[in-house]
Amino acid sequence: MFTHTCSACHRRELIFPSQITALDTTERGIVVRFTCWCDAEQTMVSGIDAAAPTEAPVVTPAVAA
Repeated sequence: MFTHTCSACHRRELIFPSQITALDTTERGIVVRFTCWCDAEQTMVSGIDAAAPTEAPVVTPAVAA
């Protein structure tokens, strides 16, 4: 299990092994492909050579006038 901030729904969720759809070893590290809880396909690079994860953009809810 690991946490991931989805690029579609911008929620940080716990990802379970059953959500992983593929693992590929590349020069950049281990590419993990998985499906978020919102059904968006996601990709994350893991491993020693992977860049440090970045935070998702902050989304501010709209306020009715």
